[in-house]
Amino acid sequence: MELTAADEVVGICRDLLRIDTTNTGVPETTVGERVAAEYVARLLAEAGIEARILESGPNRANVVARITGADPSRGALLLHGHLDVVPAEAGEWSVPPFEGIEKDGYLYGRGAIDMKDFDAMILAVVRDWRRIGYVPPRDIVIAFTADEEAGMTFGSKWLVENHPDLFAGCTEAIGEVGGYSYTVNDDRRLYLVQTAEKGLDWLRLTATGRPGHGSMVHDDNAITALAEAVARVGRHRFPIVLTPTVRTFLELVADEMGVEFNPDDPEPLIAKLGGIKNIIGASIRNTANPTRFDAGYKDNVIPGSASALIDCRTLPGYGEQFLAEIAEVIGPDIEISHPQRLHPVETEFDGDLVNAMGAALRAEDPGARTVPYLMFGATDAAYFAELGMRCFGFAPLKIPADLNFSALFHGIDERVPTEGLKFGVRVLDRLLRTS
Repeated sequence: MELTAADEVVGICRDLLRIDTTNTGVPETTVGERVAAEYVARLLAEAGIEARILESGPNRANVVARITGADPSRGALLLHGHLDVVPAEAGEWSVPPFEGIEKDGYLYGRGAIDMKDFDAMILAVVRDWRRIGYVPPRDIVIAFTADEEAGMTFGSKWLVENHPDLFAGCTEAIGEVGGYSYTVNDDRRLYLVQTAEKGLDWLRLTATGRPGHGSMVHDDNAITALAEAVARVGRHRFPIVLTPTVRTFLELVADEMGVEFNPDDPEPLIAKLGGIKNIIGASIRNTANPTRFDAGYKDNVIPGSASALIDCRTLPGYGEQFLAEIAEVIGPDIEISHPQRLHPVETEFDGDLVNAMGAALRAEDPGARTVPYLMFGATDAAYFAELGMRCFGFAPLKIPADLNFSALFHGIDERVPTEGLKFGVRVLDRLLRTS
């Protein structure tokens, strides 16, 4: 019997999960990206697809290939997925996080849904095309990136700045995080298509004071000043703002669930959303969370300075308003700098590609309905959008109703349903053939 993409996708995903591509955020301790890139390039080469490995730093590698379509004059479509993953503490998991263990209908491993599942879908589909001699209707560019989990400096940012020619003609892009199902009832599932994502502002707060001996009465302590400012930020709640994408999502969900939606108080509706309530809850306001402290060099010395990192996520159209508000919360005596800033991304929920997404899903799941949503974090789309592409998150997965999907992102026992992988590769294949 002839091999199909659905036959291959689980094995490819398993292989990728067994390559430890932990991105610590420190180049010297980040591992595996080059190994994963070579694996991806080898699978493409086996299928007769020429791919370039582009090294952006020592052992930091990206893979890009172009598949010529039947009508190269059409706008090309970019499929992109990152190869790196966040760290995993093995002792917290029920299975080793880098062995790709399959049990109870799931494939376990760090990166199973973020996002080696979609990497595997892309590879399985294009390999299948080569086996059967299929030519897509337009050019397809595929990119597997490094460093998405730590700011994209060695990945999409580097590619866009140094090799924009590889994406020539690309008018649309598909990557994470979207295409997954939310079960309304036995007959209806909503599939969330990411049409927007928050911007990222990493703020470094620095307080200065008078250094001194830890045993003395000391009224000018940099750590005290910084801690008070950080506590104010951590406790602050930004006002609810419904962007057009979020409002549309909530209206459609309320309609499907047969419940009331009050735009002035959306949180009661969001509370009913089970495993995606945290994802959607993060989309109705700007957020700012302290994540790191750096102060002192000796137990009995009061340092002259102290710093902290605040992870801030901003809604499309509200970045400047956010910065003014958080500066007021922090106060005038703390220095604020921006180690990194990514602008929000947003596009409309319309067009031939969006229509094809819905049709491909319904062909595999008659109870499917696509809805737009705003993703809580930043992805590689932030840089690919700079090249003028409309960016969507659509890594199709049919999720069991009782699975807390949002908890799996960067979580313990990250896993993907194997039947969901097979479903996803069938949907992706249909989408690419009809868009």
